[in-house]
Amino acid sequence: MKTIKQIFNFIISFPKRVVLLLIKIYQKLFSFDHSFWANPNSYRVCVFHPSCSEFTYQAIEKHGLLKGGILGTVRVIRCNPFSKGGVDNVPEKFSVLYFKDKE
Repeated sequence: MKTIKQIFNFIISFPKRVVLLLIKIYQKLFSFDHSFWANPNSYRVCVFHPSCSEFTYQAIEKHGLLKGGILGTVRVIRCNPFSKGGVDNVPEKFSVLYFKDKE
């Protein structure tokens, strides 16, 4: 019975792990803030901390693939040159308008 439960958990968590892996690959190869060729100490591109990709990674880990993906999408939409930026951590409780509490 334990083996069946482990197999079921593996199947259920597989899409989440694939998306997290794709985010890490993006960060290491293409991200201006995380990649092997970036120099975030001298110049940061993202106005938020953590960056949008790291925020999405943390949101998916904490809230799951669907809710974390929604939070990450909202964050990417908010990321623009006219944004105040600053520290913007993943909320403890899921809410699409979590950032309204900070303003």
